[in-house]
Amino acid sequence: MAQDLVSMASIATELKFTPVDTIPAITSGIRNAFNSHKTKPIAFRLMQLRRLYWGIKDNEAAIVQACKQDLGKGPFETYLAEIDWCTNDIVFATQNLEQWAKDEGAPDIPLGNKLLNPRIRKDPLGAVLIIGTYNFPVNLSITPLVGAIAAGCTAVLKPSESAPTVAKVLQHIVEVSIDASCYTVVQGAVPETTALLEEKWDKIFYTGSVNVAKIIAKKAAETLTPVTLELGGRNPAIVTKNANVKLAAKRLLWGKIMNAGQVCISQNYIMVDKEVLDPFIAEMKVVMKQFYPNGAKDTDDFGRIVHGRQWSRLKKMLDDTKGKIVMGGDMDESQRYLEPTVILVDSPTDPLVAEESFGPLIPILPVEDLDTAIRIANEVHRTPLGLYPFGNKQETDRTMAETQSGGVSVNDALFHGTLPTLAFGGVGDSGQGAYRGKSSFDCFSHRRSVTSTPGWLEGMLDVRYPPYNEGKLAKLKKMNELKPNFDRDGKVTFSLLSYIFSLGAGSKTGGLIRYAVVVLAAFGLRQYLDGKTR
Repeated sequence: MAQDLVSMASIATELKFTPVDTIPAITSGIRNAFNSHKTKPIAFRLMQLRRLYWGIKDNEAAIVQACKQDLGKGPFETYLAEIDWCTNDIVFATQNLEQWAKDEGAPDIPLGNKLLNPRIRKDPLGAVLIIGTYNFPVNLSITPLVGAIAAGCTAVLKPSESAPTVAKVLQHIVEVSIDASCYTVVQGAVPETTALLEEKWDKIFYTGSVNVAKIIAKKAAETLTPVTLELGGRNPAIVTKNANVKLAAKRLLWGKIMNAGQVCISQNYIMVDKEVLDPFIAEMKVVMKQFYPNGAKDTDDFGRIVHGRQWSRLKKMLDDTKGKIVMGGDMDESQRYLEPTVILVDSPTDPLVAEESFGPLIPILPVEDLDTAIRIANEVHRTPLGLYPFGNKQETDRTMAETQSGGVSVNDALFHGTLPTLAFGGVGDSGQGAYRGKSSFDCFSHRRSVTSTPGWLEGMLDVRYPPYNEGKLAKLKKMNELKPNFDRDGKVTFSLLSYIFSLGAGSKTGGLIRYAVVVLAAFGLRQYLDGKTR
């Protein structure tokens, strides 16, 4: 595969939307490609992934420039969270795809049913639609595409029009790198997305806001199309009086400066025990100076808000809060710049707490104790995307036990979401489904249960055929009925005889396995002793 670079002149032009009237034909072609079974061989999938890898590597400079233009994102963050993330994800998939795609032995099968060779086959779901978003416009478009390719699906990718320069680069990479009959890019905004949703898909993968997710889920429900929704939430961080305040301040500030706070899993607000409130705020100021000795505005290490509409929304949140700014507050609308800003608020109903900011705003809500913090977290948003408890193990364990969230980073900010091979997803209204690493393959695969019934087994199966009688019923019970290990009061019963016969395994199959291990161990010991006596 020769280098095919996107020209810098081409990405400077205006983004051209896909004509709406061509979308039905595009999706029909993608569906027909899947029905041709072209994408099912593992060798084909691996070749597409390898070509996609080089398409990204060859266009690194264009990606860096595009992320800078759309989001003010510096090269370090672009390589960390966009380019290297995607290329590493591809390499990981190519190294593991053959193993992922193999049939799995079905778990929890009774010994008698093992004669049917029950197994789980991994089949691609089909033609899928991937709708990306703007905050990590490469990562959050390419990573699900990698999963779709690995699983053997065909795909249409719809990048975010809010990151138009990146959208053009992504279109170029897809068009020159991978099979155009199986994978394509549709550009556009609401009309084009609406047209895509009018088509029948085998899976829709969406990253973005809750409001748009509701529209997508409602449309998908009309055709019973499965969806994966990666959304956001009013994610709480809790700093107890036993937390390492210095570390908490440093890590939580980092969680809100990355990508200028435009991260779905960054904390939306921080509840701090009143006993450590003052030192926590003081430490925030110290860390801010360490991160940006000359301020955040004139550095490549701090990005910009994606567009004017989002900048104005964040400014309005600051205008509407009843809280007090204790750090930051500088802003420049012409640059879409908003300094990391710490605001001391006094109520969970403050707009900075009650609404998702999705920006570099850091409201701090003082609390009396952990009880209060947990109660408020559950009241503000019962199922956020992330949870960030800081404290001793007893406190963080209790916080996890008494709350819900898509994921948790204990004594850290959003770190669980930065591990590329750890399953990532929301719960409740912060999302459904998960991806990353093997979970991306699983996301676009159907686990198909398979059995194979040999002809010689017919004698054992005659019990299922009419006419039925008492003898067949007795035989059926003998073959299938499981005996409970509990009495009518729900108390577990103990049978010494069963324990002996199963060697404490708790089941016949487990007992047979243990007996086999004992026999093999005895045989090995006998061989060893015989050798010693010769």
